[in-house]
Amino acid sequence: MSLVLSEEETMIRDTANDFLSENAGPDMLRKLRDQDDPCGYSKVLWEKMADLGWPSLLIPEEFGGLDFSHTAMGQIMQQVGVHLATTPLFSTGILAAEVLKKSKVNKNKEKLLPLIAEGKVKIAVALEEGSRYEPAVINTRLDSSSNGYLLNGNKRNVLDGGLADYLIVVCRHTSKGEHIQGDLGFLILDANKTGIEIKNNMLIDSRMASIVTFNNVEILEDEILKFEQTPELILENLLSTANIYLSAELLGVSQKAFELTIEYLKTRTQFGVKIGSFQALQHRASHLWAEIELCKSIVLKALRALDQNSDDIAKLSSFAKAKTSKISEVATNEGIQMHGGIGMTDEFYMGFYLKRARVAQMLFGDWKYHTDQAATLSGY
Repeated sequence: MSLVLSEEETMIRDTANDFLSENAGPDMLRKLRDQDDPCGYSKVLWEKMADLGWPSLLIPEEFGGLDFSHTAMGQIMQQVGVHLATTPLFSTGILAAEVLKKSKVNKNKEKLLPLIAEGKVKIAVALEEGSRYEPAVINTRLDSSSNGYLLNGNKRNVLDGGLADYLIVVCRHTSKGEHIQGDLGFLILDANKTGIEIKNNMLIDSRMASIVTFNNVEILEDEILKFEQTPELILENLLSTANIYLSAELLGVSQKAFELTIEYLKTRTQFGVKIGSFQALQHRASHLWAEIELCKSIVLKALRALDQNSDDIAKLSSFAKAKTSKISEVATNEGIQMHGGIGMTDEFYMGFYLKRARVAQMLFGDWKYHTDQAATLSGY
């Protein structure tokens, strides 16, 4: 397993950096926040991403996609973290695309995958239900009815749920049938169906998450996704994929926070000298640099594992999420402290990176959760 980027992967990373340097960043995020935009993302930026083909990277060629690697897409997500880009790329182009492309061919797959590739549809994944991350706790249920099925339940922390055209819902089946693959199930639903209520909440990093309520939503058989693998394996892979890409984003956040801190150490004068000359601050900065380099290795290894469909995907995803979550916390905290507190003011960018780090850390499990998972999967 190579831990060095190929020429093509390096080109994708550099292209993403150049594009997002001009079209995203803290200033744009501040503008979205101050405008109180109900979407929580830049439509113009999303359209430009679609023109570049980013939503199509993971889509198979037969559905209009480019069928690139996870490692390539991971380089884009890393730059998303560097530049605090806010779009439906994670929820639609990565998570929803992964679920749909693993499902058996039906009219929803044939219709939606090409639309994802073109950036013409937005899909959110509705999984979590409790006040804390517990993926095994799924109480949203699908019951038999005279006309098919009825869906009832609540989902929390549905990233981009308020702007989605469709929802992928993880639920429990209470009935059996030839089209039912056990207790766990995945549904693909029009977000405007009768009985679906969506309440939007703006997160501290100005992104949008939603509480989605299902009240006797009528479900047809073709809205139940089928897979060659069991739904339990599909869910496990989805969670691993989510955490690996969040790790790539957190790596980008850490890198930029470190860069901003070093720039400040080189310019801030105290007692007649640059504070970067203070040995204590040099030690803290060098330690952080070394930790970020370790993060680069584990994130790349996890992305390669996804591409190779390794048996260690779940373990590596927890290693990556635990490490990048912890180091992004250290990087942003150190940034605030070395700025002397003013880094948290709106004039400086550091506070924006701290907020993005805190949200990404909590999505799909924080560093404590994944440290425990990594230990358990390693036999401890």
